[in-house]
Amino acid sequence: MIPVPAGARVWLATGHTDMRKGFDGLAMLVQDHLRRDPFSGQMFVFRGRQGRLIKVLWWDGQGLCLFAKRLDRGRFVCPSAPGGAAALTPAQLAMLLEGIDWRAPERTDRPRLAG
Repeated sequence: MIPVPAGARVWLATGHTDMRKGFDGLAMLVQDHLRRDPFSGQMFVFRGRQGRLIKVLWWDGQGLCLFAKRLDRGRFVCPSAPGGAAALTPAQLAMLLEGIDWRAPERTDRPRLAG
């Protein structure tokens, strides 16, 4: 599991990203296209064209960390608007990494009676 610090801001890059990019290439995308500081301690999430691979770039205070996850079945859900970023909560990031549609999760159990 990726260690998400309490209170961390998470940004999901919309559209698709060239997954051949590594630390420096993704940091440049954050800086040039998302207009954010890659060394701010915020987490930046990128999705590949096919939707099976996701990368998370994060500055932990000592250096850049790059986490990757590939799904064997299914796809990661991502907004389709190109050129921007969507803010996620740490809980939404956890759902995304599990392959769950974080945009409209359904509760598995709802109370039927009060009391």
